[in-house]
Amino acid sequence: MKMIASAGRDDVAVVYIVELDNGKLVECVEAVQPPIPREAKWVLLVSTMFGCPIGCKMCDAGGFYHGKPTAEEIFAQVDFLVEKRFPGGRVPSRQFKIQFARMGEPALNPAVLDVLDELPSRYEAPGLMPSISTVAPAGTRRFFERLLEIKRERYSGGHFQFQFSLHTTDKALRDALIPVKKWRFEEMAAYGERFYAPGDRKLTLNFALAHGNPIEPEALLRHFDPGKFIVKITPLNPTYRAAENRLSSYIDPCQAEGYAIVNALRAAGYEVIVSIGEVEENRIGSNCGQYIRTHLSATQPIRDGYTYDLQPFDIVKTGFVK
Repeated sequence: MKMIASAGRDDVAVVYIVELDNGKLVECVEAVQPPIPREAKWVLLVSTMFGCPIGCKMCDAGGFYHGKPTAEEIFAQVDFLVEKRFPGGRVPSRQFKIQFARMGEPALNPAVLDVLDELPSRYEAPGLMPSISTVAPAGTRRFFERLLEIKRERYSGGHFQFQFSLHTTDKALRDALIPVKKWRFEEMAAYGERFYAPGDRKLTLNFALAHGNPIEPEALLRHFDPGKFIVKITPLNPTYRAAENRLSSYIDPCQAEGYAIVNALRAAGYEVIVSIGEVEENRIGSNCGQYIRTHLSATQPIRDGYTYDLQPFDIVKTGFVK
């Protein structure tokens, strides 16, 4: 594997475009959360697919789909990022979070499970905490059953983060935003009841919230126990797909408080996190839904995103052509 190009800032986030031994390109990310130092929290995002077949309306990675990396090709991304910072594989960060979320729906690639099974023995990392975010596509029951077994065997006691991405409680709008067959809320809730154990982190219900896409507390309460599920609301990151589909963020990326829906959800008994990262990550292109390759093929720039130049390699030689 070799690095083709990178963009970003060492004190915020860096996106890497890397070429695997099979000649295919993927993106992976390392990030910190200022002012938290890397020794306290270090976050990696790795790709679980070459592109993504889902096509979510706000995600720039929903294209260029060319198959699924093997477990070793996923590990190659993690190894590259770890060796770059911590040669020898000893990661001292108190929280070492690996998100299987750069591009691709993890539940559609069984190799992700092999990676999760091996991770604890591959690195000396007491703070290791994998993170799976999924739209729960239909036909993935076997994936989630094995994931449950691995979590129980390898990551009990709060060392695993699980997230369902919902984006709205309106069924028709949810189907438009996530245009594939997927689990109903009843199925998600039933799985979450089995997944959660005392001492675990609560499961997350994630909403990258756009104007016009409601969250009804009553709809969530019918299915999701506030004792086992939390709600996370994030800004809709600046992406070409969001602009194309005329989606605008309900959450101001510079303001974490003052939202009526947050107050309503808390009144319903939910713990609510308004998760706002560094605005600089939007400019870098390292946030969820952003994908450098889409940016490089775009003919018109978008506002507030992808303003960093790739360094230090020749973009034309990689097959990325503006």
